[in-house]
Amino acid sequence: MARPVTMFTGQWADLPLETLAQKMSQFGYNGLELACWGDHFEVEKALDQDDYCAKKRALLEKYNLQVFAISNHLVGQAVLDNIDERHQAILPAYIWGDGDLAGVNERAADEMMNTARAAQKLGVGVVNGFTGSSIWHLLYSFPPVSPAMIDEGFDLLAERFNPILDVFGECGVKFALEVHPTEIAFDLYTAERALEALNYREEFGFNFDPSHLIWQGVNPVEFIRRFPDRIYHVHMKDAIVTLNGRSGILSSHLNFGDPSRGWDFRSLGRGGVNFEEIIRALNQAGYQGPLSVEWEDSGMDREHGAKEACEFVKRIDFEPSKLAFDAAFDKKEQGQA
Repeated sequence: MARPVTMFTGQWADLPLETLAQKMSQFGYNGLELACWGDHFEVEKALDQDDYCAKKRALLEKYNLQVFAISNHLVGQAVLDNIDERHQAILPAYIWGDGDLAGVNERAADEMMNTARAAQKLGVGVVNGFTGSSIWHLLYSFPPVSPAMIDEGFDLLAERFNPILDVFGECGVKFALEVHPTEIAFDLYTAERALEALNYREEFGFNFDPSHLIWQGVNPVEFIRRFPDRIYHVHMKDAIVTLNGRSGILSSHLNFGDPSRGWDFRSLGRGGVNFEEIIRALNQAGYQGPLSVEWEDSGMDREHGAKEACEFVKRIDFEPSKLAFDAAFDKKEQGQA
């Protein structure tokens, strides 16, 4: 059976969930990956209202949709980040509070624990999200950055996320970090360091997203091969590098969609990601979860993009072979000497 194709609702949170569910069902999706913002999935209500999760499932079932994961990227970002005014725009008011920096970090951590409890109530086993990073600003080592400063960033990951992961473990839910610039793990080697910092505990793995790796020059397939047992969820998302002698890979402080950027996101199949090889690597890794479209393309109508993305994923996905293609040539297998 082909893997279910879902849509991550984060970029659609301006729409009521029922409106979005109706659209995505019509486009051919099998389910939704619910973002914990807008009215799509609200952690507080999930914990406070006895029938909240049942109503969400009933709404999805009305449109023949399933849910396999929820995502709390925005609050997760505030767990490790050095908080500033940018975070107020992405956080719920009750997490931002009075804006006290340490208080925001603490409330965000509490909310991630509650997200695990809410996922358990909804009956899903994966929460996707971000961790943030206290050391992202040290990416370029000038003024010189000592190894101890980087070590402190990963020590902080252990200090703040181990208590969160304790709750995930109690709830039987896994946290899948989307490896991504501005996170404590943004490429293959920092992902290894994050796992090491957390003592390789089972509750922590990855939401694999090739779009954030390819523009850095990291082969997404190599990421799967390095962490086959830690791929807890998969985002299907494309990107393209557009270096032309003027543009830079760091994108020159230009917003997404600006043609002068050195890279940008694209609708599935219209960028540089080799999804054929990704499907083969996921098959080799034994991944059987959903393929969740995260649709971002500033140059395309999003409904057109969502529909063609669903069609693309269903076309590109395939099951691994259950036998060797040359088995028919083996006379011994056929009982012939």
